[in-house]
Amino acid sequence: MNLYCNKQTLIDAVGKVGHAAMAKSALPALEGILLKASGSSLFLAGYDLDMGITTTIEADVREAGEIVLSAKLLGDIVRRLPEDNVFIGADEKLVTKIRSGKTEFNIMGISAIEYPEIPSVSDGVGFTIPQKTIKSMIRQTLFAVAQNDNRPVHTGIQFEIENNTLRLVSVDGSRLAMRSEAIQSEEQMHFVVPGKTLNEVLKLLSDEEAPMSLAVGHRHIVLEIDGYAVISRLLDGEFLPYRKAIPQNSSTIIKAKTRDLINAVERASIVINDRIKSPLICEFRDGQLTISCNTQIGSAFDIINIEIDGNEEEMGFNSRFLSEALKNTETDEVRIELSGPLSPMKILPSSGDSFLFLVLPVRLKR
Repeated sequence: MNLYCNKQTLIDAVGKVGHAAMAKSALPALEGILLKASGSSLFLAGYDLDMGITTTIEADVREAGEIVLSAKLLGDIVRRLPEDNVFIGADEKLVTKIRSGKTEFNIMGISAIEYPEIPSVSDGVGFTIPQKTIKSMIRQTLFAVAQNDNRPVHTGIQFEIENNTLRLVSVDGSRLAMRSEAIQSEEQMHFVVPGKTLNEVLKLLSDEEAPMSLAVGHRHIVLEIDGYAVISRLLDGEFLPYRKAIPQNSSTIIKAKTRDLINAVERASIVINDRIKSPLICEFRDGQLTISCNTQIGSAFDIINIEIDGNEEEMGFNSRFLSEALKNTETDEVRIELSGPLSPMKILPSSGDSFLFLVLPVRLKR
C-alpha cells in the first residue's frame, strides 16, 4: 500500500473514526483504525464490536492495499506532521512508513485480515432529517439516559416513528425526557439506540439544516452524516411503558423564566456535594418559588418570581436532576405542571409540547 493524502483531511478522518476504536482489547486490531487504499480514495474505519465509524477521503493511491494501525499512535503522529502532504506506505511485513517533509515514522501495523467485519444495513427502513433538528432532539434526551446496565435497554434512547412524527424518549428510573418533531415518513416503528452511539453522533452533527439519513435494520442502524457513517447495534429488551408514568391532569400550572430557575437551583445547590444527597425543597405559593436546602455544610435559601395557577405545593427534588432538566429545555420560558407532592414534575415549553421532561420528587421528612 502506497498513497499520498492531505494532512488536515487525514487528521479529521482519523480523529473522528478513532472514537469508535477500543482503548484496550484482547484483540489488538480493535484498538486500531482499518485503512483501505484503492482507486483514488482511502477508506478508514474504527469499530468496537458495538459501534463503528467509517469515512472515505481523497488520496493519490500509487499501490492499493489495506492495513490496521493503532488509533492512538496514528492520531498522535498525523497531528504533529510538519507539512500538508502526507505519504503512507506499508510493506509485506506490515511495516508502515508515514512521511511528511523531512519527518518520517516507521511503525508496525496489523494485518487487515484480523479486523472484524463491520455490519451493514442493506434492507433497512430509512428517512432523512435536518442535522440541526436531530442534534437538538438527541441533546434534549441524552441527559436522562440510564448510566448503569441493570436494564441495558434504558442505557439508550427509544426512537418512535408514527403518524409522520419522530419521538425520542429516555428514562433512568428517576426522570424522563421526551422530544417530538414532525418528519416525512409513513413508517410505524420503534427501536432503541445506545446512548454511547448517540454521544458520538452529536460530535458529527452540525447546527445547519443540511440533511442526515438513518437506515434501520433488525439489529443495526446506520446514520450517515457529512461523509461519515456511524453503524451501531440496537439495544434489545422491553422499554419502560413510560406513558403510564406521565400525569394526565395537573392541579398546579407554573410559568417561569428558565434562566431564573437555573440560577436559583445552582445557588441553592452550593451546599450539596457528592457525599451529601439532601434534596432541594421547592415551595410554590403566592407568585413565588422558594428554594431551600439544609445540609451538614450549611443552608441555602432563594426566592424567584413565577406565575402560578392552582394549588400551592411543597416538594423535594434531586438538585442535579432538576438542574439538568432545566438546562436542556433550550427555551427562555418553561411551563411546569404539578399533580401533587408525590407526583412527577412535568417541565414543558411555555406553549406546545415539543418536549416533556419528568423529574420524580423526593419524599420529604416531616
